[in-house]
Amino acid sequence: MADAVVQLYCGVKNDGWGKKGKDSMAAQLWSKTPGKDNKIDESQHYSEMWMGTYPSNPSHLVSTGEPLADYIKKNPQLVGKAILDRHGAEIPFLPKILSISKALPLQIHPDLKLAEKLHKQDPKKFGDTNHKPEIAVALSNFELFAGWKPLQDIQALLKLKPLEQFVPQTSNFDDETLRQVCINLLSTAPDNVERTIKELQSLPESQFGTETHIPGLLDRLSKQYSASDNGNLVATLLMNYLTLGPGDSVYVPADSIHAYLSGDIVECMARSDNVINTGFCPVAERDSVELFGRALTFVPHDAQSALLPRKKSDKGLQGRTEVYAPPISEFSVLVTTLGAGQTETHQAILGPSLMVVTKGCGSMKIPGDQTVELKEGFVFFVGQGVALDLKTEKGMAVYRAYAE
Repeated sequence: MADAVVQLYCGVKNDGWGKKGKDSMAAQLWSKTPGKDNKIDESQHYSEMWMGTYPSNPSHLVSTGEPLADYIKKNPQLVGKAILDRHGAEIPFLPKILSISKALPLQIHPDLKLAEKLHKQDPKKFGDTNHKPEIAVALSNFELFAGWKPLQDIQALLKLKPLEQFVPQTSNFDDETLRQVCINLLSTAPDNVERTIKELQSLPESQFGTETHIPGLLDRLSKQYSASDNGNLVATLLMNYLTLGPGDSVYVPADSIHAYLSGDIVECMARSDNVINTGFCPVAERDSVELFGRALTFVPHDAQSALLPRKKSDKGLQGRTEVYAPPISEFSVLVTTLGAGQTETHQAILGPSLMVVTKGCGSMKIPGDQTVELKEGFVFFVGQGVALDLKTEKGMAVYRAYAE
């Protein structure tokens, strides 16, 4: 009989926007897998640790080295009937740890209809037919751009003299006007981007109303990539700039424009790696402005609606577990935070889950009266129908993504 709880070792990525060496939480957690000699290279950037079955960076069982995807296909009962009926013998979500030192590419993820079309046209670049709504939970202070500002705020900014050139003639400033402004900003020549940024930075701060942070952000982003990167203007002028503390979270719907800027996060998304990039990356890596403009939708339209509140979860029987539950069916994320000497019981979940210890240490009792050690960086797959008893002497934080 297959074990319902198995420990995993995970892969990391080394994108240039990741934090370097031991500064990266993704690297720190990845390096602590038992039995693996995962040495951190201080000269390397470590951007992401992936957990799950996505084929480009899959997880494996610590005990045997078998890919988790193969283990689940051989034991489909572990995902539960509801998930099996909807998604097959598969985990329908992809959790990650991200460590961010500079802006990720300005991006959106295609919706189901567009993902299917793009996959058919270019399966190498768009590797699946799924959409990719996602959440990001801050593990440290976290800065990001997410969704669009309210239309009236954007309209007010676009009255600044250097920006009048990008506004189409219209009597009604609506989402379609915003789409055209965004396309105009992305299409303008690099030297005009640079010139526009200089002109904006020469204006008195008072002309930016409540958004006096814009000149400073323009300077910071220009130094990270280049002063001619069109993304600098789109992000600072059109998008919500958010600063979150540990435990705060955002929900990014499929098709919502976003770019993460700095910090360490737990990210979870529908099982997809499709992305359309158009800024904060080399020109050669950008997708066409036409494709980006076609894929744009206009949610959220203010900073507050991008936030995802956490709530007490009835999965934690001692009341020490909260849930981040986005309005989609693919996943939710539990977080259990325990102080010294505290315990928590997770009642059985009717679908698969992936669990990572992000802080502290303790133990977990699973069926069969087995006790499993928990330490920072330990990752587990938990099959459906399994109750877990968590315990710590010194304190511990555990994140657990699940579907049912």
